[in-house]
Amino acid sequence: MAQGTVIFDCERMKHANSGLFYFCAQLGQALLEEAADKQDISFFVPGRLKGYFGNDVRYKVLNPLYKLYFPVFNAKVWHATYQTTAYWPSGPHILLTVHDLNFLYEKSPEKQEYYTKVMQRNVDRSDIVVAISQYARHDLETHVDMRGKPVHVIYNGCNIYDGPVTAPAVKPGRPFLFTIGMGLPKKNFHVLPRLLVGNDLELVIAGQQFDYVERIREEARECGVLDRVHLVGTISDENKYWYINNCEAFVFPSIAEGFGLPVIEAMSCGKPVFISQYTSLPEIGADKAYYFNKEFDGETMRKELETGLSDFRARNRADEIRQYAAKFSWRNAAKAYLKLYNTLM
Repeated sequence: MAQGTVIFDCERMKHANSGLFYFCAQLGQALLEEAADKQDISFFVPGRLKGYFGNDVRYKVLNPLYKLYFPVFNAKVWHATYQTTAYWPSGPHILLTVHDLNFLYEKSPEKQEYYTKVMQRNVDRSDIVVAISQYARHDLETHVDMRGKPVHVIYNGCNIYDGPVTAPAVKPGRPFLFTIGMGLPKKNFHVLPRLLVGNDLELVIAGQQFDYVERIREEARECGVLDRVHLVGTISDENKYWYINNCEAFVFPSIAEGFGLPVIEAMSCGKPVFISQYTSLPEIGADKAYYFNKEFDGETMRKELETGLSDFRARNRADEIRQYAAKFSWRNAAKAYLKLYNTLM
C-alpha cells in the first residue's frame, strides 16, 4: 500500500451479531492480512471493541459527540462502511460502501424522502462509492444522483468461522428448517410456518426479536404449527453453525436484501438454500439456490421445498454448493478495496 493511513470505520459493530457487525469484522481482518503494512490501517471502533483486531494495530475510539464535531485524524483515506453514517471526518478522502436502499421498501414515504436525502448527501461527500451487489448498484443509481461518479461493485465474502460448534438449548427433536436474521418485516419470516403444514418438520428462527415476531406467531397459530416453530432470539456462532450443519434446509424468504450473507454462510456448509426472488437474492444464489414463488403461496412453497430437497439429494449437490460459496471471498474483497484505497493516496 502507498504511504498514508487508512481508517476503517467499524462504528456499526456496536450492534453485535448484525450483518454490518460481520461485514466490518470479516473485511477488517482480511484487510490486515492483505495489506503490505497492517500498521497503515487504523480502526474506528466502539470503546468496548478496542483490541478486537489485535493489540498490534491502531485504534480510534468512537465518541457520539463526533457526530457534531469530528476531531482531526491523521489519515489519507476514511472508509465509511455504512451508507447513512453520521460520522464524517474532514480532511481524508472518503470511500463509501453502500449495502442497500432498503428504506425504499420498508419505510413510510416521509422516511423514504428523508433517507434518500441522507444518501444523496453522503454520496456527494464521497470520492469513491462501492456497492455490495449489482442490485444495490442499480438501486443506488436509480434513486440517487451520482454526479457522474462511477459505482464499483465488490461482493461480500463468506463469513469464516472455525471455532467450536455447540448444540443449543433449543434443539429440535425432528428434522427442521433454519433461518437467521433481524426480526423485521423485510425478512418476511412470517411466511415460513406455511412450510410445516402436512408434515413433521420443525422451524427454527434465530435473530434479534422485535414486535414483528408476533406476526410470525400468529401465522404459526393459523397454520396449526405453533408448537413446531421456535423463535430462539440472538444466538452465538457456536449455536448458529450447529443449526446450519444439522438443518434439512436453510430458508430465507427476505424481500429486501443488499446481499444476503446468511445465504452464503449456509451454502458454504453445503446446505440447500430456499430463497425469495426479490432484490439481490437471485444474483447471489444464482442457479445454486432454490426459489420460492413471489406470492409465497403456502401449498406452492411446500411443493417447492419438496421438489428442491429431492433434487438436492438426487444430484448430491453439497460439494457443488460449497465450491460456489467459496467464490465469495473476504480476501478477494479486501484486495479490491485496497486497490481503491491506493487510488486515493
